Amino acid sequence: MSPQWEKRRKRVFEIIEVGTKYDYPSRAYDLFNAFCILLNLTTSIMYTFHDLKYKYGELLVTLDEATVALFFVDYILRVWTAKYLYPQLSQPLAIRKYVLSFTGVVDLLCFLPHYLPIFFPSGAVAFRMLRIIRIFRLFRINSYYDSLNVIGEVIAGKKQQLMSSVFIILMLMLGSSLCMYSLEHEAQPEVFQNAFSGIWWAASTLLTVGYGDIYPVTTLGKMFGIFITFLGVGMVAIPTGIISAGFVDQYSRIKRISEYGQESDIHFIRLPLSEQDEWIDHTIHQLHLPDRIIVAAIQREYKILVPRGNMMLRAGDVLILGAESFHDPKERIKLKELVLQRSHPWIGERIRDLNISRHSIVVLVKRQKKVLIPNGKMILRKGDVVIIYTQTHMSDAEEFDL
Repeated sequence: MSPQWEKRRKRVFEIIEVGTKYDYPSRAYDLFNAFCILLNLTTSIMYTFHDLKYKYGELLVTLDEATVALFFVDYILRVWTAKYLYPQLSQPLAIRKYVLSFTGVVDLLCFLPHYLPIFFPSGAVAFRMLRIIRIFRLFRINSYYDSLNVIGEVIAGKKQQLMSSVFIILMLMLGSSLCMYSLEHEAQPEVFQNAFSGIWWAASTLLTVGYGDIYPVTTLGKMFGIFITFLGVGMVAIPTGIISAGFVDQYSRIKRISEYGQESDIHFIRLPLSEQDEWIDHTIHQLHLPDRIIVAAIQREYKILVPRGNMMLRAGDVLILGAESFHDPKERIKLKELVLQRSHPWIGERIRDLNISRHSIVVLVKRQKKVLIPNGKMILRKGDVVIIYTQTHMSDAEEFDL
């Protein structure tokens, strides 16, 4: 396959996967896909109403078929680009891994029940029952919103505790069914026919549902039923408490991460490269940066690249440079920010001609959206923001710590 064709396939993969905010086509595809999922589910619900089905039946069917067709095309594209989802595997193994993954199964079930009656008309009635699987399309939205993944992370983190609590509940249900059979079999032989016939009663009682279709009639059976009801309240509270505690822990961890991130001793700056910069067509290794300055990331168009020593820099790249924060307990460096408003005496003056102390330094000049490195010949303009290091008082200047 030609390199140009491979490049197109990789671009298709970048678009259909969850995109970054810099990749506008990918973000647009994510929003469109999520809209199609919600539209499909909405039409499925509306089709169950007789009045809506009578008035807008054809439109609802058309929307359903169109969205399902889009799901089918999306699945084909994901199979086609699976090698980029699992780059460590060969193409056949990557396709197999995607098809058998949970996401792949959900994507397949989003459209397969709709088309099965077409290929197997004799089983149309049975396949129509499979359309209930369309609810799995909701899981596809989970791919586009990280906040929906929290419950999955909580369940995965607390799976041992949840499995233990579920095992205890199942043992109680089985034991309660056996006891109730012993107490109620003679009084209600048609209801409690065997040891397993009380499972439904035990489930509805322990889970505090209590439908009332099966209930004890003997005195001992009623007393035992009251005891099981009280016990069920506590048993159901166990998994509920585990999940609630997991949510609290998860959000507390996220909060701690955000707080620690704000207290970091590393500061980052954004450095766009233009065609005139000397770093263009040089590798990162050739920049010879000081030891305590690192290239943390490179933004190239819509991509965020992990920098490597042999990576060649291009015009338009944005370098994210990281360095230690300034901290000197002996001396605090304070800067002054001065905005040159109308009629300011510095407007039209060269920096070297400014009437400021010889101990004062113009650190940088912000002009519109550009940050300029000052030199003696630079002429200041109206609206410039001048950052100055000086110990003298300056009117209309805002002071801040470095």
